Amino acid sequence: MIADYFQFHLNLLKVASNNLLRHAPFNQDELPENEAEFQQQLLQLVADMEQQRGDYIESGQQILARLVRHYPDLVPLVPRDLFWLFGGELLHFMPDDELDIFQQLDELRHEAEAAGEAFNYEQVRARLLDLK
Repeated sequence: MIADYFQFHLNLLKVASNNLLRHAPFNQDELPENEAEFQQQLLQLVADMEQQRGDYIESGQQILARLVRHYPDLVPLVPRDLFWLFGGELLHFMPDDELDIFQQLDELRHEAEAAGEAFNYEQVRARLLDLK
């Protein structure tokens, strides 16, 4: 079950990374130093999370906080789930009702794991977020 949760978020990060890198300013042939550094850090975060290497949670916090501060127009390309996963300062960029939903989702997941019950994270997430 933990593997499913992890894989779900890794997939979200990969999609977000691909989407971000297809948009300006990251889709240019020659990137200014700041954008090139951000791009490299984002790709490294994906690689570290894939390999479960290093402190990818802290790196994720730093990279997404930098995204919010320097590229706010690109923030909608990142699923809110990643803000919740990486936590820290990123939680300040989420409204209370969103925080409540992700908290409830985590509690339900932990309860199911503690009881040894199956838990379909994506299905419960879709229901709580009222996704069709």
